[in-house]
Amino acid sequence: MSAARGRAVAVIGAGLTGPLLALLLARRGFAVTLLERRADPRTAPAEGGRSINLALSARGIGPLERAGVMPQIAPLLLPMRGRMVHELSGRPALQSYGKRPEEVIYAVGRAALNRLLVSAAERAGATLCFGQRCTGLDPGSHRARCVDERSGRQFELDDETVIAADGAGSPMRASLVQAGVCEERIEPLGHDYKEMTLPADRPGAHALDPGALHIWPRGGFMLIALPNPDGTFTVTLFLRRSGERSFASLADDAALRRFFAEQFPDLAVHHEALLAGFRRNPQGQLATVHARGWHLGGRALLLGDAAHAIVPFHGQGMNAGFEDCAALDALLERGSDWAALFAQFERLRRPNTEAIAQMALENFLEMRDRVRDPAFQHRCRLAFELERRFPNRFIPRYSMVMFHPEISYLEALRRGATQAEILEQLDRAPAPGGGIDCSLAEALVCERLPELAGRDPDLRTG
Repeated sequence: MSAARGRAVAVIGAGLTGPLLALLLARRGFAVTLLERRADPRTAPAEGGRSINLALSARGIGPLERAGVMPQIAPLLLPMRGRMVHELSGRPALQSYGKRPEEVIYAVGRAALNRLLVSAAERAGATLCFGQRCTGLDPGSHRARCVDERSGRQFELDDETVIAADGAGSPMRASLVQAGVCEERIEPLGHDYKEMTLPADRPGAHALDPGALHIWPRGGFMLIALPNPDGTFTVTLFLRRSGERSFASLADDAALRRFFAEQFPDLAVHHEALLAGFRRNPQGQLATVHARGWHLGGRALLLGDAAHAIVPFHGQGMNAGFEDCAALDALLERGSDWAALFAQFERLRRPNTEAIAQMALENFLEMRDRVRDPAFQHRCRLAFELERRFPNRFIPRYSMVMFHPEISYLEALRRGATQAEILEQLDRAPAPGGGIDCSLAEALVCERLPELAGRDPDLRTG
């Protein structure tokens, strides 16, 4: 039985996850109010320095299709078929994400996607309130407290239910922690980031191959670049906050210029544009948020980054948030008890979000250090070969995460660990003359990897 139609729900945060959730709830007949502390993104200039690794994959596309907005979003997408690895010397080399033509991920601009989702939520019937900052829950009434950023007026929301998609620094999560409902652990990464723009060669003409995510792995740090439809690239440097070879060591212009000349010589013609962005844009910090206790009965729920912010190195923060929206929407088809729904939502989603948090951190090491290693490249080729031979049992972990939303994050983590052990064993016992020992491969795969069965595409229960 669906939850009661017309029930008032406030969604806090109009970044990306909040508008998608507001859209889905409004389509179900809820009286939805979407509140955001910032100005309307459709009329305000986009914030600089916030586009970290916006990569849309199959896991995020499903929820957007569920909401009926993919036809409008499709023109915003640029397909990326793999990582283009730039060494200090030599030509860049492409490492494909998958073996099938459809196995691509899509670069998408945050601002354009945000505007589209906000407009879609409004058309579906959600009431939009910008310049309204939520400061958390009142400890007595358990109503959301807000401040009008223009007038300074303080007020409480009358909505029966509040769902907070208010980001990694969520005031709503902080109030649940203060109330003793939520436990949180925040793990800083130690690496910060700076965003820059690589200009187009000419209007609409990309300076680099637009069909790839470009990466300059340098061991301990890296630069990445994602294409934009206007011919530019969004370029992000991930570097330690302090110490030798860090943001702190680039305090003067001479050190900054020397660093770019030494580490990214193939971008020399664009150094001035990149350095201008480096000086102009803020230095952002990265952390993983581990939280337990995402809800207060049926009154309040944390969702998206507010519940489980992760580092951006698997391109899954946005996708995981969208998957949250689809999971909650599916649960609303099955019951009307909000407290029970919220508890079930956390039981289903938290093991999976913990799994992708771990894999995102591991992917950071892979991107900055391992992609250049011949042994790593050999394992990737071996994994693709096992996928070709045993497609119903062996799928590389990266592919499970990016291209197979029917496989939960948790299952991808578990199967990925088993598959890594199989690859290691095959590496230690090659066939005479080299290559794969096919008999051993078949025995290991069939013994240790059950066939992949169909799974609920909405709940990702693992």
